[in-house]
This record gives sequence, structure tokens and C-alpha cells, in this order.
Amino acid sequence: MKRGTRKSEATDPATDVWRDRVGSGDWAAITEEINEYGGALLPRLLSADGTREVRDLYGDTHDVFRTTVDMGRHRFGEGEYRYFNAPYPEPIERLKQALYPRLLPIARDWWTKLGRPTPWPDTLDEWLECCHRAGQTKSTAILLKYGERDWNALHRDLYGDLVFPLQVVINLNEPGVDHTGGEFLLLEQRPRAQSRGTATLLPHGHGYLFTTRDRPVESRRGWSAAPVRHGVSAIRSGQRHTLALVFHDAA
Repeated sequence: MKRGTRKSEATDPATDVWRDRVGSGDWAAITEEINEYGGALLPRLLSADGTREVRDLYGDTHDVFRTTVDMGRHRFGEGEYRYFNAPYPEPIERLKQALYPRLLPIARDWWTKLGRPTPWPDTLDEWLECCHRAGQTKSTAILLKYGERDWNALHRDLYGDLVFPLQVVINLNEPGVDHTGGEFLLLEQRPRAQSRGTATLLPHGHGYLFTTRDRPVESRRGWSAAPVRHGVSAIRSGQRHTLALVFHDAA
């Protein structure tokens, strides 16, 4: 797959398959779910052919990726992931562009409740320009690969001072066929309360929206920030690939 091209997806300028797929979700229900749990299932964002094409990029030896991370070596869990170089292959760039306007109202609402500035402009390109002016110029889209017994430790993504509070992960394999296990995990620590965990088995090609670091929760004292960590449970069999879309660049 060349950058900016895609044979198996519609390229008619009169249509925008990426915008249509993102828009096919019930965004009122998605917003309600992420407000309640810190994560929400999205509609199918990649076709079966699309997931295979992105998944197959993992073995590319050219300039598609800027770096590879061995998770075990860094005690992040077990498995491996690769950061894409920018400019991204078309489906990645187009999905980020289509998702950003849908996520922006949620992000602004959250940070307003927490009394924080909402620095995000109306377009993703403008926001990334802000990141670059602040010295955050490293691309952040990730392709992750897990094999049997691999897992991802619970963590929060800390890339720099400028942060977009939401990100999306897409399962590129079919659960129960390509892999067993590998549930997406969220662990939320509420103020003066026990931690709450959720586990979601992501359907093939579907996205999952979740908080990057924390989210607002309401109490009798008003709104406060609840830290949320995310990870992946152990793969029991097979192989699992995921595409992670982060909406800010890294320092």
C-alpha cells in the first residue's frame, strides 16, 4: 500500500467512506457511554480488506515506520509495536481527519467541566501545527502486534505538554478466529473510591474510543479528574494486531 493510496476502498471524490463510516455511529450514545465509562465502542471503521492491508504493513522494511519498540525490553508488557512515519498511509490519515470533529465536542466538554483550558482548534491540521510549534513533532500513530501470551501493561500515554484527551484503537484481527484473549482493559481510579475496571473484546475492524489520561467525574463537591489507565489482557492463542490513533504529536 502506497502512502495516500488505497485500492480496495472507494476513491470517488463525491464520496468519503471514512467520514461515512465514522458518521454511521450513534454519537449521542457514544458520548453517553464514554462519559459514563471512559471508553465507548465505535462502528466498523475498516473493512476486512482494509484491516488486512494495514496489518500487512507491519513487515514493511522501508520508511513507513520511524521506530520499533520491544515491550518486554521496556517492561511495558510483552509484544511489539511500531510508530508510523508521517505522512501516514491514506486510511490512517483519513480516519484521523474524520474522527477529530466528532471527538472535539467531547474533549471541550470534559476540560470545561474540569476548569482547564480547551486549546484545540476546529481542525486537526491546526491542532497539529500547535503541537509542532511547541516542539512536539514526532508522529504518534501506532501499529501493535501481539502473539500468544503477549499483553500490554496498564498505562497512560504521556507524549508532551499538549494533549488531546481522547484516542482510538482499531482491532485488525477477528476475535475467536485469529486470536483468543486480548481484551481491551480500562482501569479508573475515582477520587476517594475503589478502582473500577472494564474489559471489552473489540470486534474485527471496529474502533474503540477511550480517554488518553483522565476524565471528569461528578461528585457532591463538583467535577474532578479520575485517572484512567488502559492495557490489553494476555493473548491466549493466535495473533492480534491493533491500530492506535493518537490526536496529538509527541515531544
